[in-house]
Amino acid sequence: MTESLAASIATLQDMIQDARIVAGFTGAGISTESGIPDFRSPNSPWLRNKPIPFELFLQSPKARREAWRRKFTMDDLYRDAHPSKGHLGFASLVASGRMPAIITQNIDGLHQRAGLTEEQVIELHGNGTYARCLDCGRRHELDWVRYHFERSGDPPECIACGGVLKSATISFGQAMPEEPMRRAQRLTAGCDLFLVVGSSLVVYPAAAFPAFAKENGAHLVIVNREPTPLDEAADLVIHAEIGTVFSKFIA
Repeated sequence: MTESLAASIATLQDMIQDARIVAGFTGAGISTESGIPDFRSPNSPWLRNKPIPFELFLQSPKARREAWRRKFTMDDLYRDAHPSKGHLGFASLVASGRMPAIITQNIDGLHQRAGLTEEQVIELHGNGTYARCLDCGRRHELDWVRYHFERSGDPPECIACGGVLKSATISFGQAMPEEPMRRAQRLTAGCDLFLVVGSSLVVYPAAAFPAFAKENGAHLVIVNREPTPLDEAADLVIHAEIGTVFSKFIA
């Protein structure tokens, strides 16, 4: 570790120590260290298995079959993924009481597997570890969906109402979830330190939260391997491996 990186991590530790409320915000970069590919890397498997747009999913049984095929193909690629040092570091910050919750763009459930409760993770883009009925909202486990899908070639219907099942993620063209958006807004408005980790900050409306926090008087810290559009506005920017930075925070 270079002296400049060590100094930046020490500064981050001081900022967290001095903060009253820290809002965490995570993107795909925190999970790439767990072996989960992001959307924008060259040759990303997401480019070969792009999510089906929401309207097409609703309109076409063929599109729904293809959506589930792509979903299970991607799941198989990272089924052995485990929480990274970044996930574990965030779990320790939440446990310390300084961070009430984490706002995440990720759908992999790794923050929960690192020890956080559902209430401590605000999922802006949903969760890909289970399915929901689009009609009645009932949760269905993926093992059950996959068993019936691979048996018949068609995804099963909701066992409660016969409605259409979909991975519990927010697809392109689908409305953002109202309650998580409200919770993220409240946390952002109330924090005095907003900590962005592993996000390119180009996907909206999620990327608007750090800008809003800064405009509201909070300090803004960005930890990401690559530059982001908000680097110039941030109080501290660390371009480094997330695990290197957050290993210092693991309890």
